[in-house]
Amino acid sequence: MWNSGPEHWQSYWERERTDCRRVLQKDWETPRCSDWVAALDAAVAGSSLPVVLAAHSLGCALVAHWAGESRHLVKVRGALLIAPSDVEAPSYPAGTTGFAPMPLKKLPFRSIVVMSADDQYVTPARAVRFARAWGSRLVDVGPKGHINSASGLGAWPEGFALVEELRAAG
Repeated sequence: MWNSGPEHWQSYWERERTDCRRVLQKDWETPRCSDWVAALDAAVAGSSLPVVLAAHSLGCALVAHWAGESRHLVKVRGALLIAPSDVEAPSYPAGTTGFAPMPLKKLPFRSIVVMSADDQYVTPARAVRFARAWGSRLVDVGPKGHINSASGLGAWPEGFALVEELRAAG
């Protein structure tokens, strides 16, 4: 939900690197899972290079849904799943369609879940559950909120090092 602003680590990566690009979604304010899955599928299908997905918040649910239905999984080297929001939590913001329930099947590629101890959109216990279900390595970055612009991470080189780890593992 909500596209990332200019101070989000995703925006830094996209601005400062030629090998990072954001999958543009038709609707950032009231996202529909089927639309987001179609956009991600088209982006991966159109890539001539192996892909490492870096997803944040609702994007983590998107990757889990997409992985259950795409025919382009072979192009994915791995996924970095940062601050996966709990789309089933009663406190989750209204406005999304089709993301719940959260898929809890093992992902067919390497993955790393990055969680924060004080994320307002997922409890530590649920983040651990997602990581286990997806077969992901779990990285706890401590109290960093939702690991977004408000966390003040800037270009977040520690996060990009995890992308590089997945890329190298290919």
